[in-house]
Amino acid sequence: MSLLAGHAMATLDNAVPRWPLNALSPAGIRGRLSILIYHRVHQRPDPLFPEGIDAHRFDTQMSWLSSLFNILPLAEAAERLKRGALPQRAAAVTFDDGYADNAEVALPILQRHGIPATFFISSGFLDGGRMWNDSVIEALRRAPGSELDLTGIDLDCHKISTPLARRTAAETIIGQLKYLPPASRTAKVSELQDVVGEALPNDLMMRSVQVKKLHDAGMAIGSHTTTHPILTRLDTATARSEIEVDRAALEAIVNERVTLFAYPNGKPGEDYGPEHVAMVREAGFSAAVSTSWGAGRQNGDLFQLPRFTPWDVTKLGFALRLGQNLLR
Repeated sequence: MSLLAGHAMATLDNAVPRWPLNALSPAGIRGRLSILIYHRVHQRPDPLFPEGIDAHRFDTQMSWLSSLFNILPLAEAAERLKRGALPQRAAAVTFDDGYADNAEVALPILQRHGIPATFFISSGFLDGGRMWNDSVIEALRRAPGSELDLTGIDLDCHKISTPLARRTAAETIIGQLKYLPPASRTAKVSELQDVVGEALPNDLMMRSVQVKKLHDAGMAIGSHTTTHPILTRLDTATARSEIEVDRAALEAIVNERVTLFAYPNGKPGEDYGPEHVAMVREAGFSAAVSTSWGAGRQNGDLFQLPRFTPWDVTKLGFALRLGQNLLR
């Protein structure tokens, strides 16, 4: 790209108009609520997932978002959506799972831009725990050699000679294990760790003090179940316990009522069902979010608010993605 063409592209990128978004997301009863979902915010790009969100990309996206949208705390946004009182171009920012980098990397960026966010946390992994999928990723990251033979534990043999190969192997194994019963999945991940034979990190997830740090900074804390199970794979009593125990644990940390919930994995009809929506309502939450794309509408279900993640690397692409999502 020539210098002139690059300058023209930068000028176009910086001049993204807001009027199309005004039309797609007006104020009042026809308002639409765009909810963004994030997970990790690495300090620097991850070699296994270079397209993931790092501090620079997150900072850039928050700058774009704040220039294009009116960002509200999720609880306020849901309440205003219900009564048809959203501002035009309404948006909210959320994080899932409870990664330590949310408190140490994302929080200062949010504060710099004056952006409120809601953090949905699975309390069972606080203070040194680790999610099963991260155990797979970190095991593949550290596995010695150029090939990992897991045929002895029925997980095939994988080439791991490059970062891309390690990432592909991790994603394949996660796909194989994702919908196993929790006990079977835990056992299989433990077998994988034994084969790899390397120590895995115990600082990926937040400490309780970091949850309190987010809350004290004015961020909202939401429930995400205790151990992040696929709710449709649980019996009724266990699912209800996952929802209620996590909420109680988080309330004990922040000394405040937790009113928002996020379904683990979040695909409607696959990861959670109508019975789980009913559990969340009956537990007294005020709203809940899924991972189904789209934007919230006044006549929609406050207990199945849609969310999405825009991955675009230009402001124009970011705005177009948000606009497309508003049309869903």
